[in-house]
Amino acid sequence: MVSIITINYNGFKETCELIDSLRLYEDYPYEIIVVDNNSPNGDGRRLKETFPELTIICSDKNLGFSGGNNLGYKYARGEYILYMNNDMTISGPFLKTLVKRFQSEERIGLVSPKIKYEHHPDTIQYAGYTPMHPVRISNNLIGVNQKDKGQYDQPSPTAYAHGACMLTSREVIEKAGMMTEIYFLFYEEIDWSIQLKRAGYEIWYEPGACVLHKESMTAKRGTPLRLYFLTRSRLLFTRRNLASFTKITALLYQLLIVIPKNIILYSAHGQKDMLISFIKGSYHGFTNKINK
Repeated sequence: MVSIITINYNGFKETCELIDSLRLYEDYPYEIIVVDNNSPNGDGRRLKETFPELTIICSDKNLGFSGGNNLGYKYARGEYILYMNNDMTISGPFLKTLVKRFQSEERIGLVSPKIKYEHHPDTIQYAGYTPMHPVRISNNLIGVNQKDKGQYDQPSPTAYAHGACMLTSREVIEKAGMMTEIYFLFYEEIDWSIQLKRAGYEIWYEPGACVLHKESMTAKRGTPLRLYFLTRSRLLFTRRNLASFTKITALLYQLLIVIPKNIILYSAHGQKDMLISFIKGSYHGFTNKINK
């Protein structure tokens, strides 16, 4: 059985649509676990009332992506664990294909499907990840915004899983550990992919399984909130995962080039909220603990 864990935060409609699509199309044995991350609009209560047969966990605080998923894992009963964003839907069964790929090699520790945009289902969002640039600390989605013509239909190892939908097993988690909770938002799946690789596992992309993504509804693009967490998480990731010389080089690049450049740009454009968020994110990225 697959335990599907999804996090809800003020996303009652999206969570219901995910559950409805799973019930409509998926025929592989599964259970659904919803973690409500202390939604201020009462979503947790509404979800319990709407789906009394499901496991609905109401956290007393917002635990972020990793914390919410780790909480959900504690309630999971399945041999396999699927972490899936609540802003996803499916248009056909996909779990059997993911599980089959996972079982095909003992060294596979994490598998993500092909991800397309729900409102443009002929267009790819994810067909794997490129490796992280060692200095800029950035990478790219393979196939993003390309029309799906079958050009990424070959299963293969990839640099990182996609946090919107990734399958692992209880055995892997017990060996390699759960996700770190230092980030709150962004870089969690990349960090966890590296953690699993260090434990001897590979990360795979499986195009035979496909899911649809509504895009991020948690932190909108171009907002101070998104900028804060992206900035902070990039620096935390660098401090936590890079080797000594590469780490120093990457941090100096951020400190001497990226940070001054962005401060000048936000100041010149009068974007006070963005400037404050960027400075706070940079400060916390350099000072927050990284050993959780």
